Amino acid sequence: MSGPQSQYALPIGYRLHWFQIESILGVGGFGITYLARDGNLKRSVAIKEFLPSDLSVRREDSSVEPISENESEVFRWGLDRFLSEARTLARFQHPNIVGVHSVFEANNTAYMVMEYERGRSFGTVLREPDSCREENLRALLMPLLDGLEQVHAAGFVHRDIKPNNLLVRDDGSPVVLDFGSARQALGVETRTLTSLVTPGFAPFEQYNVTRDGDKQGPWTDIYALGATLYRAVTGKGPVDALTRAGAILKGHKDVLVPATVVAGDHYSANFLHAIDRALAFQPEARPQTIAEWRVMFQQKNDDGPAALDFPIGAEDEDKTLAINTAGPEVPYQKTVRLGGQPPAPPVPPVPPEQPSSGGSVDPDATTRRPGKSRIGRLAA
Repeated sequence: MSGPQSQYALPIGYRLHWFQIESILGVGGFGITYLARDGNLKRSVAIKEFLPSDLSVRREDSSVEPISENESEVFRWGLDRFLSEARTLARFQHPNIVGVHSVFEANNTAYMVMEYERGRSFGTVLREPDSCREENLRALLMPLLDGLEQVHAAGFVHRDIKPNNLLVRDDGSPVVLDFGSARQALGVETRTLTSLVTPGFAPFEQYNVTRDGDKQGPWTDIYALGATLYRAVTGKGPVDALTRAGAILKGHKDVLVPATVVAGDHYSANFLHAIDRALAFQPEARPQTIAEWRVMFQQKNDDGPAALDFPIGAEDEDKTLAINTAGPEVPYQKTVRLGGQPPAPPVPPVPPEQPSSGGSVDPDATTRRPGKSRIGRLAA
């Protein structure tokens, strides 16, 4: 079975300094990952090349260049973010976080040299019998929490946790792969953000981010890892955050069915409760740190059904989305007005301006703001 292919990939046998390309491990919109041989240390490594397909092309001499002069600034900005992310990841020394050995520039682009991890993706493991037993999931989860806690302590967020970015090594230990911070930052600049998040595993705040307005944090990774666990215990991924937002903003019930409802007969109450807390739509309603979330998994099991005790949030006058826990039914999220202030009276319509003599009014005309450069122009 042949591996991933790309017309822009470096050829097999190509040498980058003392690294020789042996095969292609993965191809994405952000770049290409190769299996290579380190000729100095006589070991296999994974090398990720910055090659955003929407912005750049490969020339015959193997160099990479922007597809046009208009894309040069965005390409360079993304390249700088790629280099910065690699240098940050190289600081982490944890057995459950993929190790970054070095980063260098060549061919007018950059390369991140990483530990080559052998094993199977968690997405593949989920298809195996008994892989989703609670004791097995807990054995994988706790080391991942320890690794992410170190990442968050450094002020970094993964931003792309999902089953296929978690690898289970041959010895059964898990490792987090393919950080998505620089990739998503580039998506903001190129207005291709929705193609760089994974529906069902990305919380709503990842769809509504600008360079100057990023509301992501540890709670973002907690949502994604909670979604991964939801996939494990229910057999399918959660409803996409955009679909949830549409229902909630219309005043309907949250369309995500809690794990406590779907899988309550097969898992302990506290395990499912922790998953549901991680998947709260509002960032403020989720555990804010890995430490806080870990405690929920470690609480004593109950024999009864899992109880959802999400905070209502009415003490925060700035919130417009709150979690309704009233009534015997399953709690759901809905749109509410908080803070006790009555809604402002409607503003009467302004009569249309009469056209001047000899002029005409186009009923389809709209007022447009002056155009902006491509950098930083993402609608909030």
